[in-house]
Amino acid sequence: MSKYLVIVESPTKAKTISAILGDDYEVTSSMGHVVDLPANKLSIDIENGFAPNYRVIPGKEKIITQLKSKAKGKETIYIATDPDREGEAIGWHIQDKLAKEKRVFYRVVFHEITADALHEAFAHPTQLDMDKINSQIARRVLDRVVGYTLSPLLWKKVVRGLSAGRVQSVALRFIVEREKEIMAFIPKTTYSIEAQLNIDGVILEAKLEKYKGKKAIFDTKEEALRCIEEIKKESLTVRDIITKTTKRNPPPPYTTSLLQQDAFNKLHFSSQRTMLLAQKLYEGTEVKGAMVGLITYMRTDSFNISAKAKHEAKEFIHTAFGKEYLPEREYRHKEKKGAQLAHEAIRPTSILRSPEEVRNFVSPEEAMLYELIWRRFTASSMKEALFENTKIIFESPNTQFSAVGMRTIFDGFLKVWGKEENETALPPLKNGQGAGFKDLMTSEHTTKPPARFNDASLVKLMEEKGIGRPSTYAPTIYTLISRNYIRREKAAFVPTDLGIRVSDLLSKYFSEVMNENFTADMEEKLDEVEEGRLVWTKVLEDFYPAFKEKVEKAGSVIKKEVEVSDKKCPKCGTQLVFKWSRKGRFLSCGDFPKCRYAESITTEVACPLCKVGKLLERRNKRGQVFYGCTKFPECRYTARTLPSDTAATPDTQKEPGT
Repeated sequence: MSKYLVIVESPTKAKTISAILGDDYEVTSSMGHVVDLPANKLSIDIENGFAPNYRVIPGKEKIITQLKSKAKGKETIYIATDPDREGEAIGWHIQDKLAKEKRVFYRVVFHEITADALHEAFAHPTQLDMDKINSQIARRVLDRVVGYTLSPLLWKKVVRGLSAGRVQSVALRFIVEREKEIMAFIPKTTYSIEAQLNIDGVILEAKLEKYKGKKAIFDTKEEALRCIEEIKKESLTVRDIITKTTKRNPPPPYTTSLLQQDAFNKLHFSSQRTMLLAQKLYEGTEVKGAMVGLITYMRTDSFNISAKAKHEAKEFIHTAFGKEYLPEREYRHKEKKGAQLAHEAIRPTSILRSPEEVRNFVSPEEAMLYELIWRRFTASSMKEALFENTKIIFESPNTQFSAVGMRTIFDGFLKVWGKEENETALPPLKNGQGAGFKDLMTSEHTTKPPARFNDASLVKLMEEKGIGRPSTYAPTIYTLISRNYIRREKAAFVPTDLGIRVSDLLSKYFSEVMNENFTADMEEKLDEVEEGRLVWTKVLEDFYPAFKEKVEKAGSVIKKEVEVSDKKCPKCGTQLVFKWSRKGRFLSCGDFPKCRYAESITTEVACPLCKVGKLLERRNKRGQVFYGCTKFPECRYTARTLPSDTAATPDTQKEPGT
């Protein structure tokens, strides 16, 4: 019989740890939280110090019974949940459920699931960190108070079932405001002139920088063409050759935010997908007959790397690439304010475990993410790259052209990370050397609206603004999509009509809650609670009175607006009005509930398949928008986007995503 009981969150993590610790330790999982605030009521005693009223999560009674059964006969129980606020809170609730007079509980903390890390953690166990637990309580209570207070106002103004949140409402505002910027954007077109120069038979690309002493940007193509006619009459000579050497430092190792951004940009993984795959890599798999975690803990905002990992990386780089690829100094990366420096950056648990080796033991997607993490960590430990940048300036009496080139002197970290710039070779020229025109052409430049947010850019902005923490980026995006406040369109986030309506309402009546500075300040206060510098109830006591006053004021002035359509009810003749559901707008009889007639809102685009019906905006089970024919089921046309003309071919004959 095992002497000790070890409790973690997931079965996979339990399997990996059990294989490493051996028979003296029985390792089991709680499957995440075992208690939480009930979903159907506030469950916060505001008048009694904001005390949370926790209840066993429905369905978790059996797990608690199993944990109690496994704890029998065990005088020592180790809490080995994740090394963050949520992990600490899970461990606290488990300890509360299993506590007995003679039973001893220890907390073990590790940031990678390897033999060395586990043996070190179990050799130096600690106790649960109440400051970290109090910080999690404060966040949970704060979010519950905000959500349960604002949601009824959304029900009153928009539709029942909607909800608001402290972090996701700010993220939604970012997306909505960006969409409004795009809608208001007015493009502007300008023209520049480019040339192909002939220098002793060598053709060189150059750009006109100045014309008659002014910047060579033209408002119309005609102006640019007139300039070309004038330029043709002139001859160019080399006035100056500017050469300089530049360094490019390697990127830092991954934090959660940087990993999500790169995984989206390079692998096209959503934030949620990235974190699910990273979780699997962290919890471990069997490699060459032994269970091992493949990466360090994936929720972190620190660039810190352990001394052991640094030493291993140094030896690997020296052996694999040579001494010249080792940096002469250790790089220092600026940590973001409030970063948890006790954590490590995301890295492979062993740099010696190559992507090629790991690929044989994990899924293809896990292998792709592991390779990205491995290459980033390895590159971050290598020497900087050196480049030679050259600019050649050509002049005539009225013009100044320039040609730029770049070549790599030393690839450094790029040997692993890969080159992102295209090298441009320039011929060896001398001052005063002449050049002729082989061709002159105009180039059109039209300003573009700001890009919609995607997983990478939204996570980057949230981190820059201090909105949320590493553990909340992916869940925030998932929540906005699942509530139909935003949708994905070509990998970008587009706010739905419902999302815009909710954001506008919250911004109008609760501008403070929707302000990123307020949300960032709250995150800092939660950090202070975790550091033991602030009592958690003080956060709520400072926030709640003013918030309650605004809620009461908004509740007294908010009225549900009725938008009347130009159509009449076919059943009773009453004017139809626009109403909202969680899936979007629809038309309903103005005499509801006496008359329950309702209809979906159709577009004015004719069905390209049957030519009779019109296309109707719908959503599938995943919340994805598609367009279907009003003549369904006689006509089964569906498309992911509205066709630009009636000759369009349907994308599919089945509902997308089903």
